[in-house]
Amino acid sequence: MKRTQENVFTEFARGSSRRYALTLPKNGVLIACVCVSIAAVIKVGLSGVEHVHYMPLLGAVMLTALIGNRLATFVAIVLSVAVDLITTVRTGLMEVAANTLLFVMVALIVGEVCHRLTSRTALLHSILTSVPVVTLDEAGHILRITDPAAEMLGVAPKHALGRAFSLFAPDFNLGALTKTANGEALPAPSAGYWLARRPDGEIVPLIIHASLLRHGGDKERVILSLADQRQALAVNDRMRELMGQLSKSWRLNSLGEMAATLAHELNQPLTAATVYLHAGQADIARAGPLGDSATRTLDLAKTQLLRAGDIIRRMRELIATGGPQLSEERVSSMIEDLSPLFDLIRQDTGVNIHIDVEQSGDRVLADRIQFQQAIANLVRNAVDAVCGRSRGVVKVTGRNLAHEGYEIRVEDNGPGIAEDQMDRIFQPMMTTKAGGMGLGLSVTRSIVESHDAVLAVGRSALGGAAFSFSLSPVSELEAA
Repeated sequence: MKRTQENVFTEFARGSSRRYALTLPKNGVLIACVCVSIAAVIKVGLSGVEHVHYMPLLGAVMLTALIGNRLATFVAIVLSVAVDLITTVRTGLMEVAANTLLFVMVALIVGEVCHRLTSRTALLHSILTSVPVVTLDEAGHILRITDPAAEMLGVAPKHALGRAFSLFAPDFNLGALTKTANGEALPAPSAGYWLARRPDGEIVPLIIHASLLRHGGDKERVILSLADQRQALAVNDRMRELMGQLSKSWRLNSLGEMAATLAHELNQPLTAATVYLHAGQADIARAGPLGDSATRTLDLAKTQLLRAGDIIRRMRELIATGGPQLSEERVSSMIEDLSPLFDLIRQDTGVNIHIDVEQSGDRVLADRIQFQQAIANLVRNAVDAVCGRSRGVVKVTGRNLAHEGYEIRVEDNGPGIAEDQMDRIFQPMMTTKAGGMGLGLSVTRSIVESHDAVLAVGRSALGGAAFSFSLSPVSELEAA
């Protein structure tokens, strides 16, 4: 396995070397012949100079090793030896053998060094072209840019060259680079990253690592390594969202436990209060006609206490069984029972609540108490939305839509609900009211869904919000 990986890496390095030299000939022998021929001409031209026999030929071997493969280098060495034997006159066989052996050894070493240098250069080039890197001059203009960096900035490489890097990253301060000369990291903005503006208007958060180059012959003075933070920020946002959801889930579980405790503890004081009200009615009844008004008020109070007890009992049943107890009910009758509550709301807020419910075909399967709780929640929300308006109106309608079911609709003439909030208003703990818990609409939707219906929200013809759901009606034949 190790050998296979080494072979793959070697082939990659060789392929990179070939890609790095796209303009070079592919025939190694031809490379060697050309290089040695040029060296032979130079050697002949310098024949009058002593001790330069192998210098041009060694240069030919070096050049061949830099631009060719090992076979081409070997051919260049052989041709160089042949050229030297032909063009140089030596006195003895030992001298020829010694000079030839020394040249071959030196040429092999030089060729191998050049090959390794070429491979490392090609590998470094491949690495650099695969990462987003930008080089700048002293004025902050882009001199070189890799394809990944250009893609990150949303511009073609040729269009980025010569332009100031600050055009893409306005917050980038070239003066801050002086700190990097002392080995310190490039100081980032308070957000922890720079913002780059692409030509298409997209904002890309970047982490920038910078280093200064020593003054030399090249114009490059700054190397910038860019890192795209869009995915990292998206992951962080997702983590915060998940933490928020876990927090909501924990609070909802706590509310469930609290609701079960309250349902158990409140049942007794509500029962006691109902008994006391009944006793008070008996005492007032002895006063004769003078106590009739107080008796009616106590009747209403007792009715609401009994209703509160029913809500708590149903809550306990829901916690125990996990579902409502559906029975045949009439929508008109269930909403009519809420009339005293609506009258109190009118008196407290001054909001007009209009009830328009068709009695034809209004028989449905429903949990009476939970249905009334859902309608009461929707009406209270609608009243809160129009409170403070001079002519606030809340309308509750019921219509038999035949095959589509019996529709119940609660709407108002308030400001309505923003489009970006439509999908969020049903989430637990989501509220726009000061001091609100954000459970009203969530509980209401749960009640509606427990009746195999869907609570929809939209724009009302009155100008505000409209909440509606449809229940499957029970036909007269089924009722009989």
